[in-house]
Amino acid sequence: MPASNLRDLEGRILNLGAVQGTPVLLNLWATWCAPCVKEMPLLDELAGDYEGRMRVITASQDMGGEEKVAGFFAQNQFEHLGSWMDPDAELSFALGDTVLPTTVLYNALGQEVWRVRGDYDWSSEEARTAIDEALRFE
Repeated sequence: MPASNLRDLEGRILNLGAVQGTPVLLNLWATWCAPCVKEMPLLDELAGDYEGRMRVITASQDMGGEEKVAGFFAQNQFEHLGSWMDPDAELSFALGDTVLPTTVLYNALGQEVWRVRGDYDWSSEEARTAIDEALRFE
């Protein structure tokens, strides 16, 4: 997993390199990306369902300032997702992927297990089975 720093709306910093030890589902998204917006409630639900076993981190790739992200989070009132931002899109470059949304599952050692490019139904049985299978080896 790239050791990039993310910042949230409260100004806290999260170094992704420091979250090893727990599997992480990292989602790159933007407020202007319709498939991304569609996925966010599903990812929020997923984060709640897997709390304690896997961390779901959504990293906004919006470059227009935090106002758009703040408005989006205020409107949607997510219960489990943090308002993490990657305003310089460092993660897109580090992952070699500019398609949004892009979601990568990392194991507890920070190694990529699998990647989904484009929107995905995170509430589906297929998604839950794939995640459960990956977490089974943790």
